[in-house]
Amino acid sequence: MVPIPAPERPATHDVTNQPPPLAPYDASEDSALLEGLRREGAGWAEEGVRRLGLRAGSVQAQEWATLANAHEPELRTHDRYGHRVDEVDFHPSWHHLMRAAVAEGLAGAPWADGRPGAHVARTAGGLAWGHTEAGHGCPTSMTYAAIPALRKEPDLAKVYEPLLTSRVYEPELRVPTEKRGLLAGMGMTEKQGGSDVRTNTTAATPTAEPGVYTLRGHKWFTSAPMCDVFLVLAQAPGGLSCFLVPRVLPDGSRNTFRIQRLKDKLGNRSNASSEPEFDQTVAWLVGPEGHGVKTIIEMVNCTRLDCVMMSATLMRKTLVEAGHHVRHRSAFGARLSDQPLMRNVLADLALESEAATTLTLRLAGSADRAVRGDAGEAAFRRIATAVGKYWVTKRGPAFTAEALECLGGNGYVEESGMPRHYREAPLLSIWEGSGNVNALDVLRALRRESGATEAFFGELALARGADARLDTAADGLKGQLAEVSELGARRLVERMALVLQASLLVRHAPPAVADAFCATRLGGDWGHAFGTLPASADLDAIWARALPPGH
Repeated sequence: MVPIPAPERPATHDVTNQPPPLAPYDASEDSALLEGLRREGAGWAEEGVRRLGLRAGSVQAQEWATLANAHEPELRTHDRYGHRVDEVDFHPSWHHLMRAAVAEGLAGAPWADGRPGAHVARTAGGLAWGHTEAGHGCPTSMTYAAIPALRKEPDLAKVYEPLLTSRVYEPELRVPTEKRGLLAGMGMTEKQGGSDVRTNTTAATPTAEPGVYTLRGHKWFTSAPMCDVFLVLAQAPGGLSCFLVPRVLPDGSRNTFRIQRLKDKLGNRSNASSEPEFDQTVAWLVGPEGHGVKTIIEMVNCTRLDCVMMSATLMRKTLVEAGHHVRHRSAFGARLSDQPLMRNVLADLALESEAATTLTLRLAGSADRAVRGDAGEAAFRRIATAVGKYWVTKRGPAFTAEALECLGGNGYVEESGMPRHYREAPLLSIWEGSGNVNALDVLRALRRESGATEAFFGELALARGADARLDTAADGLKGQLAEVSELGARRLVERMALVLQASLLVRHAPPAVADAFCATRLGGDWGHAFGTLPASADLDAIWARALPPGH
């Protein structure tokens, strides 16, 4: 018998009213980013940053980001024969991301680049490339930050700096001097102390060879354990000191670096974070005994800048995602992007994003000029980086949650990528010192660092007279400094950050952006959630500036 075909049934539904894929897009298409790049002395790098932005927004790079987080790193403590190897295996997508980041100069390369603005160019590149994923930014950041600390010991710097500033990524563990490029990590915190590193118990014992010690102890949170070398704090006879610990010794044998486990983290899951144990681990002293914190503090300043950068990038990435969605999604008879309340939300997020990006690039500019000998910029960098680290990273989680909400239920599913961004946001406030640590560090700088207060208010003075609300806020800030205590440190640092951001926007952003920021963040014409800009805000102008064309 000839089978009778079943009657055709209409599809239960057609896919309509869903946005097309965002990728490919240009992650560098951001006015605040490109204008800041030029303003801070790295306009020569614009072509490279634009090329990197196109690569970051490509379908391929976005797929690498997804896969690197879907296939998390795996710890392999022993080989098949029972030998201890303490290696971490990563998905190929992780290595693709790392190879691209190192080749593009996002690790230690700026330290080998004599051009003014080299550190700004790296930060701008990070703001663009950060649209991929955040986890692999950890080893590149630590490698970048290790150079100034390592320079405290010129003999070691002579050997390792050319390899740490290389643009070659070689992930295999081998004798460091036999590789074409190295990555650096850091080991500071321990179970009993966390940020209070002076309570560390890891012991450093001198050997018969000058400058060489053996370590015994543990570290509680050491990320990127497959790096080639680590800067580690340990208690030497003369006090807390800094040491260089290679994973592989000059004779080719493995240094003792027992990885007890990998952390099961909220986010940042593409990046392995570990608990290593040292036992007769060979280490080289960096800087004098007892000067461990002083030696490594420059590394901390560099990684704090990267925390600000990564938070600003995360804001920008989620803003672009939200803007793309509302441009293509309709509800209640109108496109979301045409609905006044949604426009208010997106414009408010755009203000926050631009303020974060503008501050990030100003901090990068101060870092670049400070390492080239500008004492005034060094003083400004010392206080403003801690201020920026506190505030911008604090804003990240609330910002990302609001951007996710713009997508509704579509943003709450893993496929959208927004949950990954949301889980990432809190890390940047914790890494390199929680909010309290950074707020207290600002107080310390105000009280003890010569020129820090003057440098900060000198920066604000450049915008004097441009906006009455800003002038009033800056004057009030001086009064707060006279009576601040630890109890009020967060309130003070928050206000410092807002006034600093406002001063930069008044000088450099379009009037619509600067006016809305001053009216809300300084003038108080604002609610407690994003999307509460006043009727006087020019939403169309803010919106048009914020989002890339064509999406």
